Amino acid sequence: MRKLKKILLWGISLYSIAIVLLYFFQEKIIFQPEVLPKDHIFQFRHPFEEFFLQTNDNSRLNAIRFVNEDPKGVILYFHGNKGNLKRWGKIAMFFAQKKYDIIILDYRGYGKSTGKISEQKLYEDAQLFYNYVLERYPEDQIMIYGRSIGTGIAIKMASDNQPSHLILETPYYNMKDVAESWLPYFPTNLVLRYEIPSNEFIQNVVCNITIYHGTNDKVVPYASGKKLFNNIPVSNKRMITIPNGAHNNLMQFDEYLTTIDEVLKND
Repeated sequence: MRKLKKILLWGISLYSIAIVLLYFFQEKIIFQPEVLPKDHIFQFRHPFEEFFLQTNDNSRLNAIRFVNEDPKGVILYFHGNKGNLKRWGKIAMFFAQKKYDIIILDYRGYGKSTGKISEQKLYEDAQLFYNYVLERYPEDQIMIYGRSIGTGIAIKMASDNQPSHLILETPYYNMKDVAESWLPYFPTNLVLRYEIPSNEFIQNVVCNITIYHGTNDKVVPYASGKKLFNNIPVSNKRMITIPNGAHNNLMQFDEYLTTIDEVLKND
């Protein structure tokens, strides 16, 4: 009996320590930036411009703008939680090669961007870039594309503005929904400091919405993306399910490649 009590006490102690660690280190779990030297020179196989935008708190956010002659439109791209523009620029270039201008930024602490990340700052910085795009393109030519963690930011931008189309790759219902899939026995309600309530933001989106999600996604469960889709109140929505698609490989599947041109046309 004494041995059992000792085991239980150890178990409770380890569980409590895990909760504390999760609370204080969740930013390092959710956001996994890679820093770039300030003198890093980007190299992409498509014409581009590098630029910085300054925030109200004097942070500097690094971005890339892929350019085309007579573009079909412009895509404001919010990338996933790992890496920096060196990686994500190559991914976003896929759309530039389809004759769309692309603006893609690095969040605070990613690449050459400075500043401390927070949920509110993510939204403020995203709006800063939406305003930048709006100064250069008619709003009916602006599409917002979000991937993974960036889908929540993309939905927030579409809810606060009037883009022509919102495209989401591997989106989530909200951060709590994802956290519960990773840690089913943890009190995520008490621990999680990042909410990113996509399900709430999407109630105010009125533009066309397209979702891509794979059934074999081990990072953001397909069920979370499906639940988000079912929660969209507008009728101009579409969910493209990719059987056996994982979290980072949807662009390799025919279901993506044979539909993306039609989606981008925004009909």
